[in-house]
Amino acid sequence: MDWTQILGVVAGIMMLVFLWPAYKHWSRNSPKAEKGDWASVIFALSAVVLLVLLLILSVR
Repeated sequence: MDWTQILGVVAGIMMLVFLWPAYKHWSRNSPKAEKGDWASVIFALSAVVLLVLLLILSVR
């Protein structure tokens, strides 16, 4: 392995170590899903899918 790859692995591990407390906090204190949340998610995902399809068709 090159020294840049080793440095990248070390930086990735350090990032995980520093972000672990934030992950634990947000997983404990996250807002619970309510009625209508899934409809909003499906709407947003369908908008992204339509945008990708539009971009694919515009390239042809």
